[in-house]
Amino acid sequence: MNYVYLLECSDGTLYCGWTNDIEKRLKAHNSGKGAKYTRSRLPVRLVYLEEHESSVEAQKREYRIKRLSRNEKLSLINKKSDE
Repeated sequence: MNYVYLLECSDGTLYCGWTNDIEKRLKAHNSGKGAKYTRSRLPVRLVYLEEHESSVEAQKREYRIKRLSRNEKLSLINKKSDE
């Protein structure tokens, strides 16, 4: 399984990424070995997660989410938490 995720950083910003091992990726982010963007914004917290069958599908979705405005990303997070 592949995942697209949004993290909330300690400074309140959002980070979007994809992985095939969400637990390992979260540990990497919070240990400072994740994305360069998150290294100076620790700790990070998982706020949104989607499952995808293929890595190509996940990467395409990540690309689309990264193009959303902050408010659109927050709406996505809120919509998911209401389910």
